[in-house]
Formats: sequence, structure tokens, C-alpha cells
Amino acid sequence: MEPLARLPVFLGLEDKRAVVVGGSAAAAWKAELLSAAGALVDVYAEMPSDELLLIAGDPPKGAISIHRRAFTDEDLKGAAIAIGAFDDDEAAFIFARSARVAGVPVNVIDKPAFCDFSFGAIVNRSPLVIGISTDGAAPVFAQAIRAKLEALLPQGFAAWAAAAHRWRAGVKASGLPFAGRRKFWQLFTAHAVTHAGSAPSQADFDRFIAEVKGVGQAVENGTVTLVGAGPGDPELLTLRAVRALQSADVILFDDLVSRDVLDFARREARKLLVGKTGFGPSCKQDDINTLMVGLAKQGKRVVRLKGGDPMIFGRAGEELEACQAAGLAVEVVPGITAAQGAAAKLNLPLTDRGYARKLQYVTGHAKDGKLPDDLDWRALADPTATTAIYMPTRTLEQLLAKATAEGLDPTTPALAIARATRPDQAVVTAPVRELVARMQAAQLPGPVLVMLGQITAAAAAALPDAAGQRQRG
Repeated sequence: MEPLARLPVFLGLEDKRAVVVGGSAAAAWKAELLSAAGALVDVYAEMPSDELLLIAGDPPKGAISIHRRAFTDEDLKGAAIAIGAFDDDEAAFIFARSARVAGVPVNVIDKPAFCDFSFGAIVNRSPLVIGISTDGAAPVFAQAIRAKLEALLPQGFAAWAAAAHRWRAGVKASGLPFAGRRKFWQLFTAHAVTHAGSAPSQADFDRFIAEVKGVGQAVENGTVTLVGAGPGDPELLTLRAVRALQSADVILFDDLVSRDVLDFARREARKLLVGKTGFGPSCKQDDINTLMVGLAKQGKRVVRLKGGDPMIFGRAGEELEACQAAGLAVEVVPGITAAQGAAAKLNLPLTDRGYARKLQYVTGHAKDGKLPDDLDWRALADPTATTAIYMPTRTLEQLLAKATAEGLDPTTPALAIARATRPDQAVVTAPVRELVARMQAAQLPGPVLVMLGQITAAAAAALPDAAGQRQRG
């Protein structure tokens, strides 16, 4: 084991006496924390702050008693823990010495030289509690880590952790052998992670017990979650998407999904590439549907991970239909679609009250890979619209020519953005009549998104690529 700067210990304080000396806001926070842990808190302060008085009047759990006087050595007798808030080192030294003489572990707020222990940043999903320490070196860093964990851990984990506490005796009394009890907690954990938004019930307990006792019977169906991976930057994933990845048994992902996004998956998950491209070997959609349904029928938690948003040109409808026909539970986690991600990266508002009063998404190819013949060409020619064209590479020249013939101004500002939001993002800007030639000269890598409309002129002017040459992001 690597050396530890501090030993993480979780101290039980239920109905035990805790001493806080000082009346400041910092002392009030520590008194509240001790009360939340169930301690009976005695606060010694000649001038208690308003915060302290407010907390003492409505403590979170254990009672808080305020004594309006200085502390004495006698006050420390019988305490399980002592905390002091002092401005000067001499008073801190006297308090810490008195606590140690009384055999009480002591902490002096913001004075580590006098402390037997320290408080870490806390993530509270009680009875699930996480403490984070940097040994006092970087409290702000610890708070940043706490914020990330707060975002990742659903509030519902508190209810499931409490259920584990309630059910432990029942599991022991169930007659299950050690291996069966272990299997119960594995089922419990898998369900809690994927169903944190629903409260645990006695029916859940009964089902887990029945599943363990019924090993060898039919496997209960798993689940399918269609997850939007966003345009590429892993920082643009939603919290729900991250949670789905971290609980998946199998992840079926597209070519458009960046490897950085896959890093959020748990290590044990199988990751299967089921990419579809317009320029080479591809998995057929029917085969993807069959694989996805088959894995879920084996009891697996399947994540179908798609670039952008699965509901926008992601063929989610076909996959939802396949799951529903198979009687599988299916959920959709939306993602940031490519147009939104690209626009944000370029500081480009997609709408404007003056000259972009409509936003439209169109696809550049139909089922057969050719230009769709049922596009609304007049809508594409609308000078007040911002148009995002997905999958345009093969048909863009034909699409723009037809739109121009239907009234699209050939001088309309346009841009093409490749690998939007990624480190190797590349942008080409040009009027509509020159865009295809500029894109060909730049040899943009896929995937590419094209945007048309007056709103893109501002983005083009702001880019170092204002002359229309390829510009890396």
C-alpha cells in the first residue's frame, strides 16, 4: 500500500457529547456538522454569532446547547470530540493542551499545528458519506473534487444506502449461504446504480431474494438506454449520460463517439464498435438492433451510445421500436446535438431576433445515401433561417445547387465545421457558392456539419479563417 497522508476514519457520534469553543460563523458550521452526526453539542461562547444562535434553535439532529461563558478544563471531561475557533495561537494552544490532558481528540479551526485530526470536504448521501482530504494542502482543490462527486452521485443513493442498512438483518435471516448473500448485494448494487431515481421498496427486497434462490431459472430482462454522447468533447456529456455509462454492462458505440467519452465507462463493461459510415464497411441497423435486444434479453444493462443526440438523425426511432417490440425497458438520455455544440464552440447564436428567426435541421442524405428528394427547398432558401445540414459531404454540391435554384441567395454566408468541439476541430467559411470548393481544398476530416444563414457571418468574421481557409479549433 502507498503511504497515507491521513487515515480516513468515520467517527460515530450518536448521542455522544461534543464540545465547541467559540462563537464565530466557523464555530457555528462545526456545531451544525456535529449535530448532523447525532452528537449532543455544548458550545462555550461569550458572544455567540447570529449564525450560531440560529442553528442552535433548529439543529439538524443532535441538540445544541449554548453556554455564554469561557470554557474551563472541566467542560472537556466526558467529551468524545473537541473543536475550537480562536484568533490567536496562545488561546488555541491552551485549548488544545487542555483537550489532550482530558484525553479528547481536538481540532482547532484553520490552525493545523494544534489539531489531532482534520475535517475533509464532505459528500453527504447519508448513510453513504464520502470524505475528501488533501491534508490541508489545497482545500479549494478538495472542494472542487467534492463538487464533481456531488454532480456524479444521484441524491437517490441516500435512500438505497438506508435500505441496505434496513435490509441487512433480513438478508442474514433469509437462510441464504454466504455466496447467496453476496449475490443479493450484487443485485442490490446493480439495481441501485441504475434506479437511483426510484425509492427502494419491500418488493425490491423480495425480488432480489427470489432471484438469488431461483438461480438457474429464466434470466430477467436487462435494460437498454439510448445515450447521446454529444459532439465529441467529453465535458459536454450530461450527468445522466455519465451515470448510464458507469452502470452499463455492455456499450454499443458509433464511430462518431470519441474515445474520451468512452473513458467514463466502468472498466468491466464490454465496449463494442457498431459504427455506421457512408464510406466503408458498416454495421447494418438491423444487426445492431438484434445485438442490442439479444444482450438485454441476457439480463445485461445495455447502453447504445450515439454521437450528438440520439433523437436527431440518430435512428433512435428504429431502436426504440425494436426494444418495445421485444418487451424491453428502454430509456433515452438526450445529448447535445452537433449543431448546438458547434455553435457554442464558435460563440455563434443559432437564432437572432433581427435576422435569424427560424432554426432548421436537415439531413444531407436519404436511406439510400442519395440526396433526399422531399426536402422543403423554399424553407432552405429562407433568408431569415439558420440551417444546419447533417451528413452533407456526399450530396452537398447537389443540395446547394438545388436550393440556389429555388431561391437561396448564393452569397449567403456559410460554414463547415469538422469534428466540432474536439481538439482537432477544423472550420471553413465561405459564401454558399464557394463553400464546396473551399471544403474540398481544405480536405476536412469527418464528421462534418454545414451551417447556412446570415448568423454565420459574424462567426466567419471572428475566425482567423475569415478568408475562408481551413482553421483548426
